[in-house]
Amino acid sequence: MELIRAAATNLVELKSDAIFAVGGRVVPILMQMTRTIPIIAPASDPVALGWAQSLARPGGNVTGFGGQELSVIGKGLQTLKEIAPNVSRIGIIYNPDNPTGAHFARWFESAARTLGMEPLIIQVHGLPDIERAINDVAAQPNGGLFFPLDLTLQRFTQQIIEVVMRRRVPAIYSERPFVASGGLVYYGVDRIDLYRRCATYVDRILRGEKASDLPYQQPTEYELVINLKTAKALGLTVPPALLATADEVIE
Repeated sequence: MELIRAAATNLVELKSDAIFAVGGRVVPILMQMTRTIPIIAPASDPVALGWAQSLARPGGNVTGFGGQELSVIGKGLQTLKEIAPNVSRIGIIYNPDNPTGAHFARWFESAARTLGMEPLIIQVHGLPDIERAINDVAAQPNGGLFFPLDLTLQRFTQQIIEVVMRRRVPAIYSERPFVASGGLVYYGVDRIDLYRRCATYVDRILRGEKASDLPYQQPTEYELVINLKTAKALGLTVPPALLATADEVIE
């Protein structure tokens, strides 16, 4: 975070024409430093986070595109349940220092109960906490895990995959690199499409439009990636109908 604050200070002091930022802990720092430089930032719920007055008219200097519609969490949990039907307890692991984590947790808890699963809210700050959380879930039968968008989790992608696989816990991830590294399933926003769309807002702002007038737009592209090799290693059978809907199957 010290590095982020230093970088943010530098960008503001340079009087940037626009700043593209990603992260629930990054944008508030920039907002503290400037209320005039336009900030383009993906966000799942910018109104609840206090970044925008409304989706249609943000009103301040922050706008962008939805990082992930929160209702999609339920679709992700349903997907994991289709692959691992025995999962009856599911934990969400996130760093509470990330303001978006609490929003993810509320939607997760509601979605899990709707699907008949017991929700487990697990807060972590570093790798030892993450490893302990995975081990605790694995210690009881029929456990599963949901990993939301979180900078702390991204930092330890490979270590997380190794522990999850060693403890044989079915898990769904909100970042594609987890599944590319051996995770079971990913369901989330097409990040490349998201960043390209953010670039169009940068272009419009540089041409004279105001961030306050550009609406926060919801995601339009979602991806489902299934690691079939991992499913087989966990003794799970992916339904053919689900495989047919996947954007990518890793074999």
